[in-house]
Amino acid sequence: MTTYADAPVSTDPTVIREPGKPAVLVTPGHSDIAAAAAWLTAHRAAIQAELRRSGAVLLRGLPVTDAATFATARDALIEQRAGYKEKATPRTDFGEGVFSSTDLPAAQPIRLHNENSYTLDFPGVLLFGCVTAPEEGGATTVGDMREALRLLPAELRARFERAGWLLVRNYSELAGLPWYKTFATEDKAVAEAYCDENTIGYEWPDDDSLVTRQRRSAIVTHPVTGERVWFNHFAFWNSRTLDPDVRDVLVETYGEDGLPFNTYLGDGTRLTDAEVDAVNEVYDRVTRRETWQRGDLMLVDNILCAHGREAFKGDRKILVAMGEPVALADCSPATQPSTTVFGK
Repeated sequence: MTTYADAPVSTDPTVIREPGKPAVLVTPGHSDIAAAAAWLTAHRAAIQAELRRSGAVLLRGLPVTDAATFATARDALIEQRAGYKEKATPRTDFGEGVFSSTDLPAAQPIRLHNENSYTLDFPGVLLFGCVTAPEEGGATTVGDMREALRLLPAELRARFERAGWLLVRNYSELAGLPWYKTFATEDKAVAEAYCDENTIGYEWPDDDSLVTRQRRSAIVTHPVTGERVWFNHFAFWNSRTLDPDVRDVLVETYGEDGLPFNTYLGDGTRLTDAEVDAVNEVYDRVTRRETWQRGDLMLVDNILCAHGREAFKGDRKILVAMGEPVALADCSPATQPSTTVFGK
């Protein structure tokens, strides 16, 4: 088996494939970011081809040491920047479209998901960069959603294809993000206009809280490769995915219908524990991981591939940038966006 140490250092991209890991492309090891960016630009077509094949590719041997050098590499690989809409988790903004990957606690693993799968347009590509590698754990996990769709139990796949999935969010100061942070405005009229324009149903139970509902397709087609994929946050935000003790506390505090996030089949059905477990088992089966090294970049096709994060120990600084925006309408969604449950 070829190892990283054995891989030749040349001007041609060398891709290493090992079971359980994303594809790793070994770069020539430039010490200067300008030279590295020029190499990335020259080989962008080959890198893109590998990205379409594998869904994610880790680029190793780059002089990425901070937000500025990460942004330089980003500009060599991504032609058009994409924004982060309908925010759901805290991030640090380093400027120029560079963010922390997440500011959630180190002990909290993050399950596989496709970025912004609940919006009407979303990043087609994500770029992660390792500035500080953690002492233990902390890999940015990835999973092929083409394979996930194939592995889903046929009966569940058919139900999701017919009805899509429904996301319900309860915004408050006490759990999750308050509405004004998600919509980046303190003007309710501006938030309402965004919801109207983006097929999101909404209501204000009181002056400080907001409830939104949006039905989206669970299955889409990649606009370039023509491949159908499982593309959603259904299991990620389903209450039955939560640790049982955490779920019990949240349900006791907010009620089943008052959780910060919850998901349903698009016809409003709550899936059973066994059915949600079946979806999560598929994610587990397709998960791939590679230990971060300082300077690594990982390019992820956000439609073909979901991503997550392991829990970790020690300092960890992973940056992210989003690009190549894609409209849901260009992905042949199996069900159309709606503010109501399927069939109503």
